[in-house]
Amino acid sequence: METLAAGMFIDWEQLTGQSKFVVDMVSVPIFSALAGLITNWTGVIMLFAPVRFTGFYVPGLKSIFPFLPRKLQILPTFAPNGVLGFQGFIPCRAEKMASLIVDKSIARIGSIGDFYDQLGPDSLADRLARSARPEIRRLTEEVIEKEHPNLWRSLPDAVKETVLQTVDDELPDISRRAFEKIGDNIDELLNVKLMTVNYLRKKPEVLRDIIKGMAVPELRFMVKIGALGFPMGILLALWLSFVHYSSDHVIDHAGPGAVTIDLPGPVSDIVHFVPAWLWVVGGAALIGIFVNIIAIKVVFEPGEPQPRYKYLWKQGLFAKRQHQAAAELSHMLSAEVLTVANFANELLNGAGGDKTVEFIEEAVSEEARRILGPLMTIAENSFGVVDVEALERDAGSAAVAFAPTLFYDPEFNREQAEKIDAFATEKFRELPPEEFGEMLYSAIEQDAWLLYAHGGLLGLVVGALHILIFGA
Repeated sequence: METLAAGMFIDWEQLTGQSKFVVDMVSVPIFSALAGLITNWTGVIMLFAPVRFTGFYVPGLKSIFPFLPRKLQILPTFAPNGVLGFQGFIPCRAEKMASLIVDKSIARIGSIGDFYDQLGPDSLADRLARSARPEIRRLTEEVIEKEHPNLWRSLPDAVKETVLQTVDDELPDISRRAFEKIGDNIDELLNVKLMTVNYLRKKPEVLRDIIKGMAVPELRFMVKIGALGFPMGILLALWLSFVHYSSDHVIDHAGPGAVTIDLPGPVSDIVHFVPAWLWVVGGAALIGIFVNIIAIKVVFEPGEPQPRYKYLWKQGLFAKRQHQAAAELSHMLSAEVLTVANFANELLNGAGGDKTVEFIEEAVSEEARRILGPLMTIAENSFGVVDVEALERDAGSAAVAFAPTLFYDPEFNREQAEKIDAFATEKFRELPPEEFGEMLYSAIEQDAWLLYAHGGLLGLVVGALHILIFGA
């Protein structure tokens, strides 16, 4: 016991002239506070970094991996073929987190039809018509000349001009009818969950920025609350002193006037069943775990304000900051995920892309038949059979091919993002505080046990360091 009462290199009681009680009451709280701060600081870092898996090959790991417990296999520390490393919890779970974001947030504030309405289909149609107008004459000529070159070349210039002018005049209505047809079938054409999951899975750094962006104050608080290790360290120091001064060794060697605690035999056996060094490392580990638990509880619970006798802090910090956090979340989603470019990409190239193309081609074909009808009558009388279906198909294909030039335009996307931002902000602010807080909590709770284990492990290390320097 005497060996452990001093550090490995320094006898602090002799050096300072103070009792072990004083040495412990000073050193243990300081070390506990450091343990809490380092635990929570590194825990927050581990949530987000690194974004991409970083590791190295370990011989034999590939053979051992199948025999590890499932809880260990799912840790973000293993990659295929025996690679050991690490990836931030949230980027590692990008697909799952993206799904949670949809289920807990986007799906709760409106249907995909609501988002489509916010984009303003009529304004989209008018913008497309304006963008297409400089090219529409060329496209019309190419469509007709492709199927019936002799017909188009033989027509008088006045007839050609009439056809081109009619198409030009009708373009806004054609565009609006195409967008209207898409809007009527938007639920089967656009899977917003699949779009979001695919996008964030490919770009985990965007998911990281979304989570961090909407919870900056809470993440800072989670680090700072690690300082609670200090008062917890005072309790641990008092307990260590109680154990020390009640031990048989101290009582037997105590001089006159020395402070000792005489415990009944059975109680003493129970108290001293665990060695002093184990109380130190075990206590430090518990502090590392507790500061993590308290941090998460204070940030997320409760959603609705509660009496202080239930919760000293009354309401979870994230739920309390709902008004501001809603704006931050909406801004990130509208700028990175719920964009016109992503919607358009999913509509044209996603699971329902073929149907979208069919609807656009159908709408354009109907208009092409109406506009080119008189010309086709002249053509059939003068040149024989005219392939009207081919003309309609080519007209629809030309419209589909041109659309992305508008939807992927950065300036246009910024304009539309403002509408989605305002809409989503309003809806998020209307959510019950408990549901709003659940959005961020659901992204963390899945791996909360890893944070607690991390806190316990760091506590063990800090406790061992304390024993090395100050003894037990």
